[in-house]
Amino acid sequence: MEHYNPLLRGNSSKKFITIGEIMLRLTPPNYEKIRMASNFEASYGGSEANIALALANLGIDSTFFSVVPNNSLGKSAVRWLRSNDVHCTPMILSTPEETPTHRLGTYYLETGYGIRASKVTYDRQHSAFTEYDYSTVDLDALLDGYDWLHLSGITPALGPNCRQLITDCLKVAQAKGLTISFDGNFRSALWSWEEARDYCTQCLPYVNVLFGIEPYHLWKDENDHSKGDWKDGVPLQPSYEQEDEVFQHFIERYPNLTCIARHVRYAHSGSENSLKAFMWYEGHTFESKLFTFNILDRVGGGDAFASGLIYAMLNNYKPMDMINFAVASSAIKHTIHGDANITDDANSIRELMNMNYDIKR
Repeated sequence: MEHYNPLLRGNSSKKFITIGEIMLRLTPPNYEKIRMASNFEASYGGSEANIALALANLGIDSTFFSVVPNNSLGKSAVRWLRSNDVHCTPMILSTPEETPTHRLGTYYLETGYGIRASKVTYDRQHSAFTEYDYSTVDLDALLDGYDWLHLSGITPALGPNCRQLITDCLKVAQAKGLTISFDGNFRSALWSWEEARDYCTQCLPYVNVLFGIEPYHLWKDENDHSKGDWKDGVPLQPSYEQEDEVFQHFIERYPNLTCIARHVRYAHSGSENSLKAFMWYEGHTFESKLFTFNILDRVGGGDAFASGLIYAMLNNYKPMDMINFAVASSAIKHTIHGDANITDDANSIRELMNMNYDIKR
Protein backbone atom coordinates (compact mmCIF):
# COMPACT_ATOMS: atom_id res chain seq x y z
CA MET A 1 0.00 0.00 0.00
CA GLU A 2 1.27 3.47 -0.88
CA HIS A 3 1.55 5.76 2.14
CA TYR A 4 0.31 9.34 1.95
CA ASN A 5 -0.79 12.20 4.15
CA PRO A 6 -4.61 12.47 3.98
CA LEU A 7 -4.39 16.15 4.99
CA LEU A 8 -2.85 16.94 1.60
CA ARG A 9 -5.84 15.77 -0.43
CA GLY A 10 -7.53 18.57 -2.34
CA ASN A 11 -4.77 21.09 -1.63
CA SER A 12 -2.01 22.47 -3.81
CA SER A 13 0.42 19.86 -5.15
CA LYS A 14 3.31 22.30 -4.70
CA LYS A 15 6.08 21.42 -2.24
CA PHE A 16 7.26 24.09 0.19
CA ILE A 17 10.50 24.30 2.19
CA THR A 18 11.86 26.87 4.61
CA ILE A 19 15.14 27.22 6.52
CA GLY A 20 15.86 28.81 9.89
CA GLU A 21 16.32 28.33 13.61
CA ILE A 22 13.75 26.78 15.90
CA MET A 23 13.93 27.88 19.54
CA LEU A 24 12.56 26.90 22.92
CA ARG A 25 10.08 29.55 24.07
CA LEU A 26 9.58 30.10 27.82
CA THR A 27 6.63 32.25 28.90
CA PRO A 28 5.52 33.20 32.44
CA PRO A 29 1.84 32.24 32.81
CA ASN A 30 -1.06 34.63 33.33
CA TYR A 31 0.65 37.69 31.82
CA GLU A 32 3.28 37.70 34.60
CA LYS A 33 6.63 39.42 34.28
CA ILE A 34 9.78 37.31 34.40
CA ARG A 35 10.86 38.74 37.74
CA MET A 36 7.55 37.56 39.24
CA ALA A 37 7.50 34.10 37.68
CA SER A 38 8.00 30.87 39.61
CA ASN A 39 7.31 28.68 36.56
CA PHE A 40 7.26 28.99 32.78
CA GLU A 41 5.14 27.58 29.97
CA ALA A 42 7.38 25.82 27.43
CA SER A 43 6.73 25.71 23.70
CA TYR A 44 8.75 26.06 20.50
CA GLY A 45 8.90 28.76 17.87
CA GLY A 46 10.86 30.74 15.32
CA SER A 47 9.73 32.66 12.25
CA GLU A 48 10.48 30.07 9.56
CA ALA A 49 9.27 27.16 11.72
CA ASN A 50 6.03 29.04 12.37
CA ILE A 51 5.38 29.37 8.64
CA ALA A 52 6.19 25.72 7.92
CA LEU A 53 3.84 24.66 10.70
CA ALA A 54 0.99 26.96 9.66
CA LEU A 55 1.13 25.75 6.06
CA ALA A 56 1.31 22.09 7.10
CA ASN A 57 -1.79 22.53 9.26
CA LEU A 58 -3.60 23.93 6.23
CA GLY A 59 -2.61 20.88 4.17
CA ILE A 60 0.41 22.18 2.25
CA ASP A 61 3.30 19.74 1.76
CA SER A 62 5.70 21.62 4.03
CA THR A 63 9.32 20.88 5.01
CA PHE A 64 11.59 22.59 7.53
CA PHE A 65 15.40 22.50 7.59
CA SER A 66 17.33 23.42 10.71
CA VAL A 67 20.07 22.21 13.04
CA VAL A 68 19.26 21.25 16.63
CA PRO A 69 21.44 19.53 19.23
CA ASN A 70 21.11 15.76 19.48
CA ASN A 71 19.66 15.86 22.98
CA SER A 72 16.21 15.81 24.55
CA LEU A 73 15.50 19.49 23.78
CA GLY A 74 16.48 19.18 20.13
CA LYS A 75 14.48 15.97 19.70
CA SER A 76 11.47 17.52 21.40
CA ALA A 77 11.53 20.44 18.93
CA VAL A 78 11.56 17.98 16.03
CA ARG A 79 8.70 15.97 17.55
CA TRP A 80 6.66 19.17 17.92
CA LEU A 81 7.11 19.97 14.23
CA ARG A 82 6.33 16.42 13.15
CA SER A 83 3.21 16.35 15.33
CA ASN A 84 1.97 19.24 13.17
CA ASP A 85 2.67 17.36 9.92
CA VAL A 86 5.85 19.26 9.03
CA HIS A 87 8.38 17.12 7.17
CA CYS A 88 11.66 17.10 9.12
CA THR A 89 13.70 14.58 7.11
CA PRO A 90 16.48 17.06 6.20
CA MET A 91 16.88 18.36 9.76
CA ILE A 92 20.27 17.79 11.37
CA LEU A 93 20.65 16.58 14.96
CA SER A 94 24.19 17.73 15.61
CA THR A 95 26.88 16.17 17.78
CA PRO A 96 28.97 18.05 20.38
CA GLU A 97 31.89 17.82 17.93
CA GLU A 98 29.87 19.61 15.23
CA THR A 99 28.35 22.24 17.55
CA PRO A 100 30.60 22.51 20.65
CA THR A 101 28.23 24.50 22.87
CA HIS A 102 25.51 21.98 21.91
CA ARG A 103 22.43 23.94 22.90
CA LEU A 104 19.04 24.85 21.54
CA GLY A 105 18.40 28.58 21.18
CA THR A 106 15.93 29.96 23.72
CA TYR A 107 13.82 33.06 24.11
CA TYR A 108 11.68 34.39 26.93
CA LEU A 109 8.37 36.15 26.31
CA GLU A 110 6.64 38.48 28.72
CA THR A 111 3.13 38.70 27.33
CA GLY A 112 1.77 42.24 27.42
CA TYR A 113 -1.61 43.24 28.76
CA GLY A 114 -3.58 46.47 28.33
CA ILE A 115 -1.14 49.38 28.20
CA ARG A 116 1.89 47.11 28.89
CA ALA A 117 3.53 45.83 25.70
CA SER A 118 4.98 42.35 25.26
CA LYS A 119 8.73 41.93 25.64
CA VAL A 120 11.14 39.35 24.21
CA THR A 121 14.52 38.41 25.72
CA TYR A 122 16.81 36.27 23.52
CA ASP A 123 19.20 33.60 24.76
CA ARG A 124 20.33 32.16 21.44
CA GLN A 125 24.06 32.88 21.13
CA HIS A 126 26.19 29.80 20.40
CA SER A 127 23.18 27.65 19.62
CA ALA A 128 23.65 24.54 17.51
CA PHE A 129 22.12 26.36 14.55
CA THR A 130 24.62 29.22 14.75
CA GLU A 131 27.66 26.97 15.30
CA TYR A 132 27.09 24.47 12.50
CA ASP A 133 29.35 24.43 9.41
CA TYR A 134 26.91 24.76 6.51
CA SER A 135 29.62 24.33 3.89
CA THR A 136 29.12 20.60 4.51
CA VAL A 137 25.46 20.74 3.41
CA ASP A 138 24.62 19.83 -0.20
CA LEU A 139 22.17 22.64 -0.91
CA ASP A 140 21.40 21.39 -4.42
CA ALA A 141 20.21 18.11 -2.94
CA LEU A 142 18.45 19.86 -0.05
CA LEU A 143 16.33 22.02 -2.37
CA ASP A 144 15.75 19.38 -5.03
CA GLY A 145 12.10 18.64 -5.79
CA TYR A 146 10.65 21.73 -4.10
CA ASP A 147 8.60 24.48 -5.72
CA TRP A 148 8.80 27.22 -3.09
CA LEU A 149 11.57 28.37 -0.71
CA HIS A 150 10.93 30.84 2.11
CA LEU A 151 13.73 32.67 3.94
CA SER A 152 13.92 35.55 6.39
CA GLY A 153 16.29 38.26 7.52
CA ILE A 154 16.50 36.73 11.01
CA THR A 155 18.78 33.86 9.97
CA PRO A 156 21.57 35.95 8.39
CA ALA A 157 21.60 38.12 11.52
CA LEU A 158 22.79 35.16 13.58
CA GLY A 159 26.37 35.06 12.27
CA PRO A 160 28.64 34.92 9.21
CA ASN A 161 28.04 31.21 8.59
CA CYS A 162 24.27 31.74 8.66
CA ARG A 163 24.63 34.73 6.35
CA GLN A 164 26.55 32.60 3.85
CA LEU A 165 23.94 29.85 4.12
CA ILE A 166 21.13 32.22 3.11
CA THR A 167 23.17 33.71 0.26
CA ASP A 168 23.99 30.26 -1.09
CA CYS A 169 20.39 29.09 -0.75
CA LEU A 170 19.14 32.08 -2.72
CA LYS A 171 21.54 31.35 -5.57
CA VAL A 172 20.82 27.62 -5.68
CA ALA A 173 17.05 28.12 -5.45
CA GLN A 174 17.06 30.68 -8.25
CA ALA A 175 19.12 28.39 -10.46
CA LYS A 176 16.66 25.54 -9.80
CA GLY A 177 13.65 27.75 -10.65
CA LEU A 178 12.00 27.78 -7.22
CA THR A 179 9.66 30.58 -6.21
CA ILE A 180 11.55 32.46 -3.48
CA SER A 181 9.83 34.46 -0.77
CA PHE A 182 11.71 36.62 1.74
CA ASP A 183 10.68 38.48 4.88
CA GLY A 184 13.21 41.05 6.15
CA ASN A 185 12.03 40.56 9.76
CA PHE A 186 14.43 43.04 11.37
CA ARG A 187 15.47 42.16 14.93
CA SER A 188 17.36 44.98 16.66
CA ALA A 189 18.68 42.60 19.31
CA LEU A 190 20.58 40.65 16.63
CA TRP A 191 22.16 43.28 14.37
CA SER A 192 22.09 46.96 13.50
CA TRP A 193 19.65 48.63 11.13
CA GLU A 194 22.41 49.43 8.62
CA GLU A 195 23.83 45.89 8.74
CA ALA A 196 20.35 44.52 8.08
CA ARG A 197 19.69 46.94 5.23
CA ASP A 198 23.06 46.27 3.60
CA TYR A 199 22.63 42.49 3.65
CA CYS A 200 18.90 42.22 2.89
CA THR A 201 19.25 44.56 -0.09
CA GLN A 202 21.73 42.08 -1.58
CA CYS A 203 18.99 39.42 -1.40
CA LEU A 204 16.43 41.36 -3.43
CA PRO A 205 17.61 40.33 -6.95
CA TYR A 206 16.80 36.71 -6.06
CA VAL A 207 13.37 37.27 -4.49
CA ASN A 208 9.97 36.78 -6.15
CA VAL A 209 7.60 37.37 -3.24
CA LEU A 210 8.66 40.06 -0.77
CA PHE A 211 7.13 40.56 2.67
CA GLY A 212 7.57 44.05 4.09
CA ILE A 213 9.43 47.05 2.67
CA GLU A 214 12.22 47.12 5.28
CA PRO A 215 15.10 46.68 5.98
CA TYR A 216 16.24 47.49 2.43
CA HIS A 217 18.01 50.33 0.66
CA LEU A 218 15.91 51.83 -2.10
CA TRP A 219 18.11 54.76 -3.07
CA LYS A 220 16.73 57.51 -5.26
CA ASP A 221 20.16 57.63 -6.88
CA GLU A 222 22.47 54.60 -6.54
CA ASN A 223 25.48 56.85 -7.20
CA ASP A 224 24.51 59.61 -4.78
CA HIS A 225 22.97 58.33 -1.55
CA SER A 226 22.69 61.87 -0.20
CA LYS A 227 19.52 62.19 -2.30
CA GLY A 228 17.88 59.76 0.09
CA ASP A 229 15.76 56.63 0.02
CA TRP A 230 12.35 56.42 -1.64
CA LYS A 231 10.96 55.21 1.68
CA ASP A 232 12.19 58.25 3.61
CA GLY A 233 9.29 60.03 5.27
CA VAL A 234 6.76 57.28 4.59
CA PRO A 235 4.85 56.74 7.88
CA LEU A 236 4.40 53.37 9.56
CA GLN A 237 0.71 53.65 8.69
CA PRO A 238 0.82 54.92 5.11
CA SER A 239 -1.98 55.93 2.81
CA TYR A 240 -2.80 53.85 -0.26
CA GLU A 241 -1.05 56.41 -2.48
CA GLN A 242 2.13 56.41 -0.37
CA GLU A 243 2.33 52.62 -0.34
CA ASP A 244 1.61 52.33 -4.05
CA GLU A 245 4.44 54.74 -4.83
CA VAL A 246 6.94 52.74 -2.76
CA PHE A 247 5.82 49.49 -4.39
CA GLN A 248 6.33 51.01 -7.84
CA HIS A 249 9.90 51.98 -7.03
CA PHE A 250 10.64 48.45 -5.80
CA ILE A 251 9.27 46.94 -9.00
CA GLU A 252 11.18 49.36 -11.21
CA ARG A 253 14.42 48.48 -9.42
CA TYR A 254 13.74 44.74 -9.09
CA PRO A 255 11.60 43.41 -11.96
CA ASN A 256 12.10 39.88 -10.59
CA LEU A 257 9.53 40.72 -7.88
CA THR A 258 6.10 39.29 -8.72
CA CYS A 259 4.43 40.23 -5.42
CA ILE A 260 5.12 42.63 -2.53
CA ALA A 261 2.97 42.55 0.57
CA ARG A 262 3.12 44.25 3.95
CA HIS A 263 0.72 44.42 6.85
CA VAL A 264 0.06 47.61 8.79
CA ARG A 265 -0.63 47.48 12.52
CA TYR A 266 -2.63 49.96 14.60
CA ALA A 267 -1.91 49.34 18.31
CA HIS A 268 -4.79 50.72 20.35
CA SER A 269 -3.32 49.06 23.45
CA GLY A 270 -1.23 46.01 24.34
CA SER A 271 -4.44 43.98 24.22
CA GLU A 272 -6.28 45.43 21.23
CA ASN A 273 -4.90 45.98 17.73
CA SER A 274 -6.14 46.49 14.21
CA LEU A 275 -4.51 45.12 11.05
CA LYS A 276 -4.79 45.74 7.36
CA ALA A 277 -2.39 45.14 4.47
CA PHE A 278 -1.25 46.36 1.09
CA MET A 279 -0.12 44.14 -1.76
CA TRP A 280 1.32 44.77 -5.22
CA TYR A 281 0.45 41.96 -7.62
CA GLU A 282 0.01 41.71 -11.38
CA GLY A 283 0.53 45.44 -11.91
CA HIS A 284 -1.88 46.70 -9.25
CA THR A 285 -1.77 47.66 -5.57
CA PHE A 286 -4.53 46.17 -3.42
CA GLU A 287 -5.66 47.25 0.04
CA SER A 288 -7.27 44.77 2.43
CA LYS A 289 -10.10 45.14 4.88
CA LEU A 290 -9.31 46.44 8.38
CA PHE A 291 -9.55 43.81 11.13
CA THR A 292 -9.82 44.83 14.81
CA PHE A 293 -9.38 42.22 17.54
CA ASN A 294 -8.32 41.48 21.11
CA ILE A 295 -4.93 39.83 21.59
CA LEU A 296 -4.26 36.57 23.37
CA ASP A 297 -0.74 36.12 21.94
CA ARG A 298 0.79 38.57 19.46
CA VAL A 299 4.06 36.73 18.68
CA GLY A 300 4.00 35.15 15.22
CA GLY A 301 1.38 37.47 13.78
CA GLY A 302 3.67 38.50 10.92
CA ASP A 303 4.52 34.87 10.19
CA ALA A 304 0.80 34.03 10.06
CA PHE A 305 0.34 36.86 7.54
CA ALA A 306 3.15 35.44 5.40
CA SER A 307 1.89 31.86 5.60
CA GLY A 308 -1.63 33.02 4.77
CA LEU A 309 -0.48 34.80 1.65
CA ILE A 310 1.70 31.87 0.56
CA TYR A 311 -1.24 29.49 1.06
CA ALA A 312 -3.54 31.75 -0.96
CA MET A 313 -1.00 32.07 -3.78
CA LEU A 314 -0.40 28.31 -3.88
CA ASN A 315 -4.16 27.80 -4.17
CA ASN A 316 -4.61 30.43 -6.90
CA TYR A 317 -6.85 32.82 -4.96
CA LYS A 318 -7.93 36.06 -6.62
CA PRO A 319 -5.78 39.05 -5.58
CA MET A 320 -8.25 40.64 -3.15
CA ASP A 321 -8.94 37.25 -1.60
CA MET A 322 -5.20 36.65 -1.30
CA ILE A 323 -4.53 39.75 0.75
CA ASN A 324 -7.70 39.48 2.85
CA PHE A 325 -6.96 35.81 3.62
CA ALA A 326 -3.43 36.78 4.68
CA VAL A 327 -4.65 39.47 7.10
CA ALA A 328 -7.39 37.19 8.45
CA SER A 329 -4.76 34.50 9.01
CA SER A 330 -2.71 36.97 11.06
CA ALA A 331 -5.75 38.17 13.00
CA ILE A 332 -6.81 34.65 13.95
CA LYS A 333 -3.26 33.85 15.09
CA HIS A 334 -3.55 36.60 17.72
CA THR A 335 -6.24 34.44 19.38
CA ILE A 336 -3.97 31.36 19.67
CA HIS A 337 -1.33 30.66 22.32
CA GLY A 338 2.18 29.99 21.04
CA ASP A 339 4.24 31.18 18.10
CA ALA A 340 2.41 29.50 15.24
CA ASN A 341 -0.99 29.70 13.63
CA ILE A 342 -2.27 26.20 14.42
CA THR A 343 -5.43 26.54 12.35
CA ASP A 344 -6.20 23.36 10.43
CA ASP A 345 -9.33 24.64 8.71
CA ALA A 346 -8.91 27.17 5.92
CA ASN A 347 -12.67 27.74 5.94
CA SER A 348 -12.45 29.31 9.40
CA ILE A 349 -9.95 31.83 8.04
CA ARG A 350 -12.14 32.48 5.02
CA GLU A 351 -15.13 33.07 7.31
CA LEU A 352 -13.10 35.64 9.25
CA MET A 353 -11.90 37.08 5.94
CA ASN A 354 -15.56 37.71 5.10
CA MET A 355 -16.09 39.06 8.66
CA ASN A 356 -18.53 36.27 9.54
CA TYR A 357 -18.22 35.69 13.29
CA ASP A 358 -21.22 33.41 13.79
CA ILE A 359 -20.85 30.08 15.61
CA LYS A 360 -20.13 27.11 13.33
CA ARG A 361 -22.17 23.98 14.11
